[in-house]
Amino acid sequence: MLAANVPSSRTEAPHRPPEGERPLPERLAASFRKPGEALSPRELRQLLEQLRDIVDPRVSEVEGGRRAKALETWYAAAAPAARRDLWLLMSEQFMADPEKVRKAQAQYAAAVGTPDEAAAEVLYRRATVSPRRRVLQRFSADEDGIRFLVDMRGEMQPWLKGDARLRALDVEMEYMFSTWFDVGFLELRRISWDSPASLVEKLIKYEAVHDIRSWADVKNRLDSDRRCYGFFHPRLPGEPLIFVEVALTDAVVGSITPLLDETAAPADLSKATTAIFYSISNTQPGLRGVSFGDSLIKQVVQTLKAEFPRLKVFATLSPIPGLRAWMNRVAPAELMARLDDPLALGPKAPERAELLAWAARYLGRELDDGKPLDPVARFHLGNGARVERLNWAGDPSAKGLRQSFGLMVNYLYDLRRLDRHRSMLARGEIPISGDIEALYR
Repeated sequence: MLAANVPSSRTEAPHRPPEGERPLPERLAASFRKPGEALSPRELRQLLEQLRDIVDPRVSEVEGGRRAKALETWYAAAAPAARRDLWLLMSEQFMADPEKVRKAQAQYAAAVGTPDEAAAEVLYRRATVSPRRRVLQRFSADEDGIRFLVDMRGEMQPWLKGDARLRALDVEMEYMFSTWFDVGFLELRRISWDSPASLVEKLIKYEAVHDIRSWADVKNRLDSDRRCYGFFHPRLPGEPLIFVEVALTDAVVGSITPLLDETAAPADLSKATTAIFYSISNTQPGLRGVSFGDSLIKQVVQTLKAEFPRLKVFATLSPIPGLRAWMNRVAPAELMARLDDPLALGPKAPERAELLAWAARYLGRELDDGKPLDPVARFHLGNGARVERLNWAGDPSAKGLRQSFGLMVNYLYDLRRLDRHRSMLARGEIPISGDIEALYR
């Protein structure tokens, strides 16, 4: 019997194509193209041969990289449907040899409990590695190859739900990227108003939490009482993979409005005791599933503490993007009908208290497969933060009202209790403050 930490011996099985499409092997064996197919069978076979030539064991790394570069040139001019055919070939035609996998599995099973067990496990894992990985490595050898692969996976994302055949390639790329983009290879850099204009423009392009409206807006976010940091990879120069925006204040902030006020004077840094993380944006859809946030926040905290020794509190001012959708499913319909205009509710309105109670339950109790239901909560709580405070009308924008009735939440990063909070979460208990607990009904 295999040990628990050894991958399953089941090799990748081709998925069925979407309804109305011919399976890839049938297309490769055919003579004529059917309506709706991007590449003819002959073109498909030629493309497959090009992919095989890239990983031909008889060619050098340099030649393999040159052939991969030629395919990148073809890809740049190809229509989306033709690009999808390339993804299908990479996904379905470069699987691990099932006979070698079965043989290695049997050898490992026979070696369990003997001195040969460790070596047999390594051989088994090696047998399960698909040739697809070698194809990706050959593309990455080119100076622009990693950029090409990241962009390609980003293009694939909208197609995955409709075509499960692409999933093998997607998972393989996520695995490879997790190695290539390990935080040990990344550089933390501050982004300021003095940074190159092309880099500042990237902030405007990629900001995912609070849209940047103008150059005055971005200048405000890079003012003297603000800090912005990003992770950069040496093969993607000038391109932040993720960035965080920080406001330095004298207290925990409960509303995004003053932070985005372009006319407000900068805060007095000599009085700053609190760092508020108010926006964290991933910039590359092709790096979905590759985690940077935990390391980013840790490094930013250490950088800020070195620059501002008076800083004692590290907290977020975060959206609650899943709240309204969740309440639409579980909250009473009569309550939802009374929440059409939450900003008009007075401090003593019963609907206000009910909404806060539902929000506290959503953030403090609701789990999915052992993880917080809300995606932003999942990120911060997974990093060791706790749910600290709910803020009424924290984000009165149309987006804020649409997502969470205008509510925002502070997650507190208590540097002495991060490991404790992670342990609580691992046991299925969400770390919350007394203020949040008091809101439960």
